[in-house]
Amino acid sequence: MTSPVITARTIDFEAGLRRLGYESFRPGQREAIETLMEVGRLLLVAPTGGGKSLSYQLPAVALPGTTLVISPLVALMNDQVQALTARGVSATFLASTLDGDEVRRRMAAMGRGTYSLVYVAPERLGYPGFRGLVHDIEIPLVAVDEAHCISEWGHDFRPEYLEIGGLLAEIPSARVLACTATATPVVRDEILGRLGLPADTPQHVRGFARPNLRLRATEVDDARGRLAEVDALLAEALGRAGGGQGVAIAYAPTRRGAEEEAARLAQRGWKTAVYHAGLGPAARETAQRAFLDGKVEVMVATNAFGMGIDRADVRAVVHLGPPGSIEAYYQEVGRAGRDGAPAWGLLIVSPSDMPRRRRLLEMDAPGEAVLAHKWGLFLELMRWAEGGSCRHDAILRYFGDEAETLDGCGRCDVCLALGSDTAVQDPEAVRLIARKALSGVARVQKKESAAWKNPVDEQLELLIGDPCSRVIRIEVRGQRLRCRQARLQPRHTAELKFGPTIRQRRPTSARRPPDARRESDPHARARASRRSRAR
Repeated sequence: MTSPVITARTIDFEAGLRRLGYESFRPGQREAIETLMEVGRLLLVAPTGGGKSLSYQLPAVALPGTTLVISPLVALMNDQVQALTARGVSATFLASTLDGDEVRRRMAAMGRGTYSLVYVAPERLGYPGFRGLVHDIEIPLVAVDEAHCISEWGHDFRPEYLEIGGLLAEIPSARVLACTATATPVVRDEILGRLGLPADTPQHVRGFARPNLRLRATEVDDARGRLAEVDALLAEALGRAGGGQGVAIAYAPTRRGAEEEAARLAQRGWKTAVYHAGLGPAARETAQRAFLDGKVEVMVATNAFGMGIDRADVRAVVHLGPPGSIEAYYQEVGRAGRDGAPAWGLLIVSPSDMPRRRRLLEMDAPGEAVLAHKWGLFLELMRWAEGGSCRHDAILRYFGDEAETLDGCGRCDVCLALGSDTAVQDPEAVRLIARKALSGVARVQKKESAAWKNPVDEQLELLIGDPCSRVIRIEVRGQRLRCRQARLQPRHTAELKFGPTIRQRRPTSARRPPDARRESDPHARARASRRSRAR
């Protein structure tokens, strides 16, 4: 079956907004809908909480037939179906949480054309009965939510998403909308290829800038330091326990860590809940519902929590350890501050993070290529955490969103640190300080001097770069270094600032895995190449 010709000009946008309970469009939403209706296909990349769902819900209520929404998020399906039903829009979802009789009842109603929207989990596409039903009804639009899951090089690949391209080929008349919150240019190209969409498919990339988020990254040496950072941020963002100033999410690297941190915070008076994949469905549902209903002040969870969760007053997101990539980090921290009010994001790193992540990847990766790719994604996040430029601008450039860069947000820890230094540094004076600091490093780091065998002048050139460089970061892992201009404690960082732009460099630590040293240090790679040619 084919839909009547309906274009953006024939849709009453204002009536559609009112029916769905909205007063106006967010920036970029109307343009996305108009492109989808006119071109028939669109890749929409917008941040968590950016209103991507309206881009398929409004066309769905305007088009005849049943719009298909493919999503891996059962919680999102349930919440959106309830919200649409409350507004008088006929909608349902099909997922493994339903028993067989209920699935058959809903599919029968779908065959009669009862629903304007049907949400389905991607694994449903493999059922012959469902595929046959899709051929028998009118499908004017297919929306693919969390489209990055189709990319084998993305941070959240799901094999069941590979079925979607075959489904789209069977219903060529349907419009196609692919939505994701996190996708680099490489992943975006793979999404189009996997879905069978042409390379000239319009791509709307917008809304990555979240200047209301006060992003921070800090390194701690032990558990005591980590807990102190968590307590300080909760006090800053939420005030006191029971203060009613919003909620926070704390992401733990492990299930055990989530349970222990939830218990600790509960002892300090916070209303907490814990959520991870090791809990049963009923326990996860109870925890999620308590969070959404305002009965929880701090949700402590693994990365199993949060996708599809829509709560505007999340004031802080804390990562007790780094996730696997910048994509994963930004998706999770983006759950804070959806109301536009100030919110905090804190990433806590420690010396054990890199070997732990490498070990986990080596256990789970199906091959060397995947291992190398996922390790590279993690290294990108660690470079960001150690970076000396504005947190927001670095993320925007990573996602290819140069148009929204802020030239310094003025709120992240890096911008605040740079802004607090009012002394005007003379480049020659800074060069002298750096020379003395590097000389001290060469003396105290003889046993770990692989990265410092070049003359000091060459190292200075590597660190300072051109005359417009702004930041030198020197990290000392060993004895205490003293000199007239600087005093560096073990594993602390000194920053020397001048000029308008930022560059950074630090000596490679023997604590880091060998692969990490080679991948993050281009000079180490060059030395290895020369040794290989010499042999």
